[in-house]
Amino acid sequence: MKKNNPTLTSTWKNLTSHFNKIKNIEMKQMFADGKKAEDFTISWENFTVDFSKNRITKKTLDLLFNLASECNLQQSIEDQFSGEKINQTEGRAVLHTAVRAEKNKKIFVDNKDVVPQVLESRKKIKRFTDDIISGEIKGSTNKIFTDIVNIGIGGSDLGPAMVVEALKYYSSRLKTHFISNVDGDHVLEILKELNPETTLFIVVSKTFTTQETLSNAITIKNWLIKNLGEDSVINHFAAVSTNTAEIKNFGINPNYVFSMNDWVGGRFSLWSSVGLSISLSIGSKNFESLLKGARKMDNHFQSTPIEKNIPVILALISIWYNNFFKCETEAVIPYSEYLKKLPAYLQQAVMESNGKNTDRNGQNISYQTGNIIWGSTGTNSQHAFFQLIHQGTKLIPCDFIGFSDPLFKENKQHNKLMSNFFAQTEALMMGKTILEAQEELKDSSLSENQIKSLLPFKVFEGNKPTNTLLIQKLTPETLGSLIAIYEHKIFVQGIVWNIFSYDQWGVELGKQLASKLLKEIEEKDPKKHDDSTNSLLKNFLKL
Repeated sequence: MKKNNPTLTSTWKNLTSHFNKIKNIEMKQMFADGKKAEDFTISWENFTVDFSKNRITKKTLDLLFNLASECNLQQSIEDQFSGEKINQTEGRAVLHTAVRAEKNKKIFVDNKDVVPQVLESRKKIKRFTDDIISGEIKGSTNKIFTDIVNIGIGGSDLGPAMVVEALKYYSSRLKTHFISNVDGDHVLEILKELNPETTLFIVVSKTFTTQETLSNAITIKNWLIKNLGEDSVINHFAAVSTNTAEIKNFGINPNYVFSMNDWVGGRFSLWSSVGLSISLSIGSKNFESLLKGARKMDNHFQSTPIEKNIPVILALISIWYNNFFKCETEAVIPYSEYLKKLPAYLQQAVMESNGKNTDRNGQNISYQTGNIIWGSTGTNSQHAFFQLIHQGTKLIPCDFIGFSDPLFKENKQHNKLMSNFFAQTEALMMGKTILEAQEELKDSSLSENQIKSLLPFKVFEGNKPTNTLLIQKLTPETLGSLIAIYEHKIFVQGIVWNIFSYDQWGVELGKQLASKLLKEIEEKDPKKHDDSTNSLLKNFLKL
C-alpha cells in the first residue's frame, strides 16, 4: 500500500483549483444540458444509484478518479481481496469478504487457503440453525427453543441487531433479543420477558474476556442456574469465540462453539459466525442469500472500472465534501422503518474505521479524515432534523435509501412514503427562491406588510447534495449488497486518506481507565485523578 499524503499529490492541487471555480455554482444549472441524470446514474442488479444531485461535474469526477489512481486504489483492492496484511498495525489480513466467498475461491493467509475453513464454519452454522428451528436441539427440560439472546457489544452486536431488525419480515419462528450494554437494568429488563426453559443464549466475544459481554453473560448464567439448576448451562448457551479454555470453564457445550478469525474485524463480522443470531432469526437459506448479496457487490467492487464502480464513486464524492467543502457530517436516511438501525450500524463501521489522526507513516495528519455519520428513517426524520438540513447553516450531504416495492401486498401507503422520498431530494437541490416564495404568499390572505415580514423565512437556498439509492425490494440479498457498498466505501476512503481503516486503538484508553476505576469504586477508595473526576467520584460514592 502506498503511504503518500494525498494533499501533496498533483491531483489534489488540481482539485483545489477546480473547487474554487465551481464551489458556488448551483446544481440546478448543471442539469441544463438534460444529460446529467443519465450520465451520473449507475444501474446494477436491483439497484439504481443516482449521484447526479451533487455539486460535481464530469471534470470533478475525472479529477477524483485521478486521485484514486495516484493513491494506488486498484492495487490496494487486489491486496485486500488476496489476503495481504493491510491491517499493518496489527499484522493482519482484512478478509470479511472471504467469509462470504464462493466455494471455488482460493484465498491465502500465511500460505494457507482459508476458504475450506470458511465453508466448514458456514456448514456448521447451517446445521445448528436448522436443528434449533426444527426443534431437533432442545433445552434442558426437553422443550424447543422459542427465544434467542445475542450477548455481545460493538461489532458483535450492532451488525447482527441491524440485520435482524431489517429482515424482520423474513423471520423464522424464533424471537431474537440483543444484550450489549453493561447496564444491568437493561439485562434484567430483557430477562423479564424470557422463559429460561425455552431460551438459548449466544455469547459473542473473540477473547471471551470483553468486560461488558462477560458481565452480562455471568448475570444471565446465574439467572439460568437459579431457575433451572447448574446442569442447564450446557443446553442453553452457545459461544462465538476463540478462547476455548474460558468457554470450557463457563460450561458451554463444545458442539455449540463457533470459531472466529483474527482477519475479520468485529464491525465487519456479521457475515461470519458472529452472524449466528442472524441465521437463527431468518433461517439458514435467507442467511445464505444475505451472503450472496454481499458477494455480488464484492465482485462488482473488485472487477468494475472505477468510473462505474458504485462504492468507489460514493467514497470519492464523500471525500470531495469532507475535504473541499469541509463538511463534517453525512446523514443516512432510509425510507424503510426496517432499516432504522442502519445509521447506528454505519456510525460504528465508518467512525471506528476512519476516525484516525495518524497516517500510515505514523505521522500526524493535517487534513480531515472520517465522517460523522447520523440519521434516521424517513418520514420520521422529516419531522425531526430536516429543518437543519434545509435551512440550517451547515452543508450536510445525505444518502437517501428507498425501495420500489413494499414487502406487504396489503401496503396501500407505499406511494405516500416514496412521494416524500423523491420530493425531499428535489427540494434539497432546487430550494425555493424569494420570487417563488413571494408568489406563493400572494395567494394567501396576508397583507403586503405581513408578506414582506414573512418572506425571508420562506426562502430555501437549495443546492443541498444527495445520493439516491433506489432498490427494487428489501430482501436478504439486496440488504447484503447494500451493506457491502458501505463497507467498500469505507475502504476506498481509508486508502485515499492514507490511514489504516481496520484497527481501532482509539477505544482502548477509556477501557483501561475504566478497569482501574472499577476497583477504586468497588473498594470505595478513589485514587488521585483530575479535580473534576475526584469530585464526581466522591459524589457517586457519597464520601
